[in-house]
Amino acid sequence: MRVNVEDISTVKKVLYVEIPEEDVNQELDKAYKVLKSNVKIKGFRPGKVPRSILESRFKKDMHAEVSDQLIKNSYPEALKQTKLVPLGMPTIDRPDLGKGRPYHYSATIEVRPPVEDLNVKGLKLKEKVHNVGDEEIQTQLKILQKRQAQLKTVDEERTAEIGDFVLVDYEGLKDGKPFEPAGKTENFLVEVGSGRVLEDFDRQLVGMKPDTTKEFQVRFPDDYYNKDLAGLDVAFKVTLREIKEEVLPDIDDEFAKDLGEYQTLDELKEGIRKELERKYEAQSKGQLREDIIDMLIEQGGFELPEGLILQELSAIVRDAEAAMAYRGISLEDSGQSAESLSEKYRPVAEKRVRQYLLFQKVIEQEGIALSDEVLDQTYEELAEATNQPVEAIKKIHENNKEAYEMFREKALEREAVKWIMENSNIERVEADGQKPEKAKPEGQETETRL
Repeated sequence: MRVNVEDISTVKKVLYVEIPEEDVNQELDKAYKVLKSNVKIKGFRPGKVPRSILESRFKKDMHAEVSDQLIKNSYPEALKQTKLVPLGMPTIDRPDLGKGRPYHYSATIEVRPPVEDLNVKGLKLKEKVHNVGDEEIQTQLKILQKRQAQLKTVDEERTAEIGDFVLVDYEGLKDGKPFEPAGKTENFLVEVGSGRVLEDFDRQLVGMKPDTTKEFQVRFPDDYYNKDLAGLDVAFKVTLREIKEEVLPDIDDEFAKDLGEYQTLDELKEGIRKELERKYEAQSKGQLREDIIDMLIEQGGFELPEGLILQELSAIVRDAEAAMAYRGISLEDSGQSAESLSEKYRPVAEKRVRQYLLFQKVIEQEGIALSDEVLDQTYEELAEATNQPVEAIKKIHENNKEAYEMFREKALEREAVKWIMENSNIERVEADGQKPEKAKPEGQETETRL
């Protein structure tokens, strides 16, 4: 078998494969022998049908079957001869098989681009350090206080004010008739003045009394997520059922005890401080990782395999669609399409592919490997993050090689980042305005249903 390689680019190669005539004839003979022993043709005993009859009736199918088999047999050998490692499946150009002559076909593949050795020792990095202040702890205490708040029905006769919570029934109307896109809802909780519903709707609730009904117009923004409502003027008939006040608990030792983990307020404050420090450190390490990636990208200019880009892009688009679906928004409702999302996220996909190839180079260049200890620790962390037993995750990996390889790849990348950090000059600097992400207070799920 002869194999020639055409370099289309640094990542795209075409293998031209020639299979000798004797190999072609041998495979044909084998295929016709199997066919002869199994086929039934009127007028001939089983296994006695002449080859010429079989060829006249089954030539096209047999040649297609044999060409498939020849490619299947020869392609791995062609890769072995050329020492090429493809990324994904090849694109095969398969001509018709001809009797009495060699068989030629071509296989177009993508390979990893050549990456020059990277400078990964002695990098100058800055790690942002944030000292948690008392003001931040107080802010977190107020968030916890908000979570523990209770809503108490207002007994006195008064109108709704900014900061109140109100229970309302509402129905959207268009030309005096029920308008389905705006919906009809009962016992909808609204925090007046919070801006969680449309501003026009929210403002009209101020001054209403319990058991009163009001009708008013609302203008939906042109870019409203629900295209059936975007840009429309809709009338709403609203009945206010109850006014509720938010009653906040005192921030004291009893408050700390009610959270279930602390005995005193001081213990709670210390717990908040440690959690904030943990979040700041995680953010700082994450930023260091991004800085390392950017430094590697500056060094590594190389062509990217289109197949890897499309594979990564497909995963990003799927994740974006899933995130919208989780919020109850379809791709169509968002005014986007799979094509527009692909265009939007292609730079992200390209960066991720470049990052993957750069880390692969670092891992090979510096001989970074996963010890059993690190692998076990990574399993423990994944188990904690997913709330699954380690053995259950390992069982999944046993049955899903792709999932295991992805898990292992991420673990290796993390070890590569750790190695680079350990071999870099890291200056610790005070962070400027860095804030960890804060959870939304519970009990405030009053998002608009409009």
